[in-house]
Amino acid sequence: MTVVAVLLGQESRSQGWKELDARAYALVALAHLPVALRGRRPLLVFAVVQAAATVYITLGYWPVVCTFGSMLALYTVASVRPVRTALACAACLTGVWAYAGVVSHTPSMASVLGQALLYSSVLVWFGHLAHRSAELTRRLHAEQAERARRAVAEERGRIARELHDVVAHHMSVISVQAGLARFVFDSNPGRARGALGTIADTSGEALEELRRMLHLLREEDPEAPERAPMPTLARLGELLDRVRSGGLPVDLAVAGTGRPLPPGVELCAYRVVQEALTNVLKHAGPAHARVELRYGAHELTVRVTDDGQGTIPARVPTGSGHGLIGMRERAKLYGGTITVGPRSGGGFEVLLTLPTSAAERGRTGSPEAER
Repeated sequence: MTVVAVLLGQESRSQGWKELDARAYALVALAHLPVALRGRRPLLVFAVVQAAATVYITLGYWPVVCTFGSMLALYTVASVRPVRTALACAACLTGVWAYAGVVSHTPSMASVLGQALLYSSVLVWFGHLAHRSAELTRRLHAEQAERARRAVAEERGRIARELHDVVAHHMSVISVQAGLARFVFDSNPGRARGALGTIADTSGEALEELRRMLHLLREEDPEAPERAPMPTLARLGELLDRVRSGGLPVDLAVAGTGRPLPPGVELCAYRVVQEALTNVLKHAGPAHARVELRYGAHELTVRVTDDGQGTIPARVPTGSGHGLIGMRERAKLYGGTITVGPRSGGGFEVLLTLPTSAAERGRTGSPEAER
């Protein structure tokens, strides 16, 4: 703007105004360069450029040269300050333009006032629209952050309730094995020792799940409905049948030797597969899905892929179901890792890796290990 104003000022003599000298060029710079700081001090910048323009006009130079900085400064004030402040600045700008018309003895004073009012009103209006848009954007970001926070809290509460059932299962096993050991303690010491070993292993798992539950537990809903028994990987076939009945062809592949896993690990894997397939149904369009389970020596790997259009994470609802937040929370809870994203060849992929032993989970950074 300063360069354009200087170039325009060189035409002053041809327009019937006196030629710009060093003092005039200094005032032109002062009326334009401060707008670089308008984001930090909009009112101060507006006052400085208006004062420079007023002095410039008073000295008898061509008024048009010093209009750009004032107009941009007025727009900035309107975009970051209340309407009342913007209107006051607009009145000031209109007054300077009217003063320029009086000083120059223009025969078309009505035209000068009309232009001043038009430009000022347009700048204030568009600045006000920008102010409203910025305010709405801030509110939207705050609401999105609050919804995400509530989604995390609700998902953790849901996981904690399920862990409660896992712990109850462990305690039932311990109770049964303790009764067995007491019954055969004298008649079959070997079997009693085996029962005690089972109690030791099961109690270790129960303590681990209990720590997780206490770490994540939130207030329970007193009106929460009765929960069904928790699913395991043994019921994965039922889930795939339901998905197929919903119109999504899905295959299942199992690598490695299947074995019983801690109930919490199986629940985590089941829920991730469930949510991944739900997202394919909702967002991938016509597609074919594949679920792969790989049993390693110390970990379980779950991969869910599809060849559809791909899930857009921003469109996956997280407020009322096991969304992407739920997947990540479950993986973190059990010391696992999860990656979610589009595949290079098209489609979408969810890859979950879970340690299957307490020792491995401790080494991979579970909440207990971190503490």
